[in-house]
Amino acid sequence: MSGESGGDKVVARNRKARHDYEILETYEAGIVLTGSEVKSLRAGRANLQEAYARPQGDAIWLHGMHISPYSFARDGGHEPTRPRKLLLHRREVDELTRQVKEAGLTIVPLSVVFRHGLAKAEIGLARGKKLHDKRQSKARADAEREIQRSLSRRR
Repeated sequence: MSGESGGDKVVARNRKARHDYEILETYEAGIVLTGSEVKSLRAGRANLQEAYARPQGDAIWLHGMHISPYSFARDGGHEPTRPRKLLLHRREVDELTRQVKEAGLTIVPLSVVFRHGLAKAEIGLARGKKLHDKRQSKARADAEREIQRSLSRRR
């Protein structure tokens, strides 16, 4: 690996996910990829902004994640936004599917990392925030930042 501690390299983050959603639980899932997709991911050419995950059949699929085509790939590489299957344990798939159907929750991709050479997606079981919740979260973060600032000035 390229000097990363623990063998983890963050490739892409969904920065808006924690702003727009209250993350209740997180899972780590493998991603089924083609060779050219892996090469593009290693080059850091991925975007999770419009991505979401949903249960289909007896699997969870990641939709809308953009992986730029690899320029040196044969036959033009891969389709940038194709649905990609997530690899989870059966009980995790069943639990996520149940929560989405019964509780009306959403599965949101939080980040894509290389862990010990394998591409992994961190996904979160989430509930959408209302506008006033977002304002409260921002106010709380601003207050905590101001407290830290004043504490560091005292030292």
